[in-house]
Amino acid sequence: MARPDKAAAVKEIADLLRASNAAVLTEYRGLTVSQLTTLRRSLGGTTTYAVLKNTLTTIAAKEAGVSAFEGQLVGPTAIAFVKGDPVEAAKGLRDFAKTNPQLIIKGGMLEGRAISASDVAALADLESREVLLAKVAGVLKASQSKAAALFNAPLSKAVRTVDALREKVGAGAPAPAAEEPADA
Repeated sequence: MARPDKAAAVKEIADLLRASNAAVLTEYRGLTVSQLTTLRRSLGGTTTYAVLKNTLTTIAAKEAGVSAFEGQLVGPTAIAFVKGDPVEAAKGLRDFAKTNPQLIIKGGMLEGRAISASDVAALADLESREVLLAKVAGVLKASQSKAAALFNAPLSKAVRTVDALREKVGAGAPAPAAEEPADA
């Protein structure tokens, strides 16, 4: 029979997995407590970085229906549970790992699918969600501007043609004769 404290820990981990849209598995061997604290702060408020027991995490993953961690929960493992933008969390982990090579990214889960360490690195190389959305909006706006100019082109061309014809007709016609005053 499971102890109440372990059952509560499994429930908490399973809830974190269900609430997260991404999770990144890391190995933290050799990092100090202060370095881990710095890492937690650098990940921001939407990411929870927790050092967990592998057996409890395995049970919680099965409970939550997550199969992405199979075979990866070996050695000292910590998980970054991402509730916000996974790109920002991946960038935070990558940047921290550059200055602290003891942090090793093992892999993870993104929207229910397993991802490798190289996938996490590729995710970190992406621009943030806001930047990507702004680029899409710019492309859409440019397309609409081009379409509006295309639709207005025949109309403005017709107006310019009519004006040119008026000028040509006005310049080539003889000047009207001045009226002679009638003698009374």
